[in-house]
Amino acid sequence: MKPEETNRYMEEKMGFVPRMFQTINQVTDQPGKTFADFYNSIWADGALSRKHKELIFTAIGVSWKSPRCLIHVIPAVKAGATQEEIFEAVSVAMIAAGFVPGGPGIPYAFEYALKVLEMAEKYRRGEPWEYLQPPEFRG
Repeated sequence: MKPEETNRYMEEKMGFVPRMFQTINQVTDQPGKTFADFYNSIWADGALSRKHKELIFTAIGVSWKSPRCLIHVIPAVKAGATQEEIFEAVSVAMIAAGFVPGGPGIPYAFEYALKVLEMAEKYRRGEPWEYLQPPEFRG
């Protein structure tokens, strides 16, 4: 499979292509396909909808101040999450951040909550929404 095909496969199964797989898929397609299938086996609609699972994972990213988890707001939007639903999920996460032992605390999680809301709005408007700075390679 060509890298573009693997990326499309991952997009279809996951709703996004993780940054690390944008690189791995240039070399081989098997890890990306396997990961996408695994991801979809967990995130597919079941007792909880994909939308709710993505909102939960987005909230985890906010409560732990994990920038790489924030991307889950994009598949949440694709699954139908409204701005109001996203706001409520990240609001709960913001409060949870104050209870995470050694965690970031509410004021820092608040910044991540705002970033998630901004990403969702930019995505809806078709604007660039990148959530991380480009990686720095040091040698």
